[in-house]
Amino acid sequence: MFPFAALNTINKITLLQFRNYSAATFGFPAPVMCIAGPNGSGKTNLLDAVYYLCYTKSYFSAYQQNNAQNGTDGFRVTGIFNRKDRQETISCKWKDGKKEVYNNDVEYEKVTDHIGLYSAVMIAPDDTELINGSSELRRKWIDGILSQVDKAYLEKLMRYQRILQQRNAWLKLQYLKPTDNKTELEYYDAGLAADGTYIYDQRKIFLDAFLPLLNDFYHRLSGGKEAIIVTYTSDLAQKPLAAWLAQNLQHDLRYQRTLRGIHKDDWDFRLNELQLKQFGSQGQKKSFLFALKLAQYAYLAKAQGHLPILLLDDIFEKLDQNRMEALLRIIRGDDFGQVILTDTHPERIKEAFGKEAEVGFIYLTH
Repeated sequence: MFPFAALNTINKITLLQFRNYSAATFGFPAPVMCIAGPNGSGKTNLLDAVYYLCYTKSYFSAYQQNNAQNGTDGFRVTGIFNRKDRQETISCKWKDGKKEVYNNDVEYEKVTDHIGLYSAVMIAPDDTELINGSSELRRKWIDGILSQVDKAYLEKLMRYQRILQQRNAWLKLQYLKPTDNKTELEYYDAGLAADGTYIYDQRKIFLDAFLPLLNDFYHRLSGGKEAIIVTYTSDLAQKPLAAWLAQNLQHDLRYQRTLRGIHKDDWDFRLNELQLKQFGSQGQKKSFLFALKLAQYAYLAKAQGHLPILLLDDIFEKLDQNRMEALLRIIRGDDFGQVILTDTHPERIKEAFGKEAEVGFIYLTH
């Protein structure tokens, strides 16, 4: 599928005051590593630390302070990676509200400069919210993928979000104290229209490339014959954002927020024309979710030229035998690189991967 993708791996990680770890170091010597231990021992936290080194943020919490061990004012996570046949040490430090990220002891000028160098795809038990939850979750997920492969996308998205906040603040102020001066508004509208149009176009292009990958993985996982339909819904499909902003101004003033734009976009997932969110079985949703994440992995591998690290959090607990075997066949293939997973039962992993497989174990206790 992507034969020229390089193998990027993490060799070692050191945690200091990260979640339940005061100080700890772990190695990842095998291509498949299982973090084993009872619930509450820190398996997911260790997995999340690997994710953190790739993206300088937690997969599970939006607030940096939640990553600091109770009673402390900060944390540090350091990892030694192999990237394109050389070793790099990535270190992320957060203290007193300030984040610093280092590559071989050299601090990045902007944290965003790190995004795209290392990739990880996480599959976790609560990820079904990507199907069942709000449109915001789906937007964040797709924005996260595109921000890794397109620096302009990340910059325009951040600017769009900043201008959107400014425009909403202006609307609130105008609602309370109306004026005839529209200079500020014109600046905000021009910025939103320019950046929003780029983001909309890239999201459309992404779906065209992503859908064949999603189809392939869904049918390999489920053995199902359902037709997959993914519809991208956006205000910009009907008319340009500049026209929406002008037309909707009175509504925006009444509600004191911007009601139209790419910040309202959504993706509708369907099987055989039936909405997955409403009519899909639990088995169909699980297969679809895994297909979404594996397609994300394949898309990033193609676009970035290196294989992401696949992080699987306690997923074998939730899978029936057929889906587990189908997933194992896929992730043990040549198209997948380093796999790090968690499980409460190490013997289950030994049995699942087989005696011949190179599987390493990290055993945690309470």
